[in-house]
Amino acid sequence: MRRILSGLIPFKYPSHHAGGRCVVRMKDNESDIGVGLLHEMTITGRKVGADRAFYAELAQNEKLFEQVVQLVISKDCTPTTSQERACEIMGKNFFGIREAVKRFRVNPTQEQLNALAKIPFSEEVLEQAKDTHVLVAVFPLSIIKIRAKARELFCQQEIAWWDDESFAKERGEVGWHLVRKTPIDKSTSRNWQEQQTTLPKNDEVPTARVMVYTIIGHCLATGERLFKSGYVRTSSVDFDGHRVHVGDFGSLGLCIYHHWGNYCSYDLGVTSARKSGIVF
Repeated sequence: MRRILSGLIPFKYPSHHAGGRCVVRMKDNESDIGVGLLHEMTITGRKVGADRAFYAELAQNEKLFEQVVQLVISKDCTPTTSQERACEIMGKNFFGIREAVKRFRVNPTQEQLNALAKIPFSEEVLEQAKDTHVLVAVFPLSIIKIRAKARELFCQQEIAWWDDESFAKERGEVGWHLVRKTPIDKSTSRNWQEQQTTLPKNDEVPTARVMVYTIIGHCLATGERLFKSGYVRTSSVDFDGHRVHVGDFGSLGLCIYHHWGNYCSYDLGVTSARKSGIVF
């Protein structure tokens, strides 16, 4: 039952029992409304057939509990007509709101849902990009938070050079991004300035956060590992002004490194995302 309680109201686990009953100790800044909500949940559960066995199973089965939580969170995430059409066009290369709720366990606000309601790309653009790009609903998650949600997919799972870097802590804003799945042709073995000349018209270089979000989210949803060999530069820089790049997403996990802008390598290219013209 502790897991049920912890999923509904935060509290401190007691170290003892009184009178055969578990004593729930509320935090100092909480009121009795937490217990009241728990009581309401129990009453409502009884009305629809939830008995002691149900709550016992929910308390012990973490996977089941997670599914219930995701169902509650996603109840207001019904796709709009614009989103449904985009999903039809993009197929597996679509990572929408429900995918973000399921894979990253985000809890969208109504403001965020409103911002994502309309896809800022035409059907013509999506048709052209359906095999080469991923259309992704990016929520305000930092690289640090993304790693915490999918640690096994990072080569730097516990301690990384970027742990204290600003670019890894930035949460960013909510919005749709149409991200290229591969490096731009002929963008390797060039420095940062030279790589800018390879960008297609109406494209821009994504941030490290958007790239990590897209790569990890797409892998969680489809099992496909983008940028398995080689790296791509991003628009993010570290404290010293070195350009951040991501890739080499093989069996050891996604890697994040950095190099000065003049550095060239056969396995370091650049990718891009289509400009939407909309800022959320």
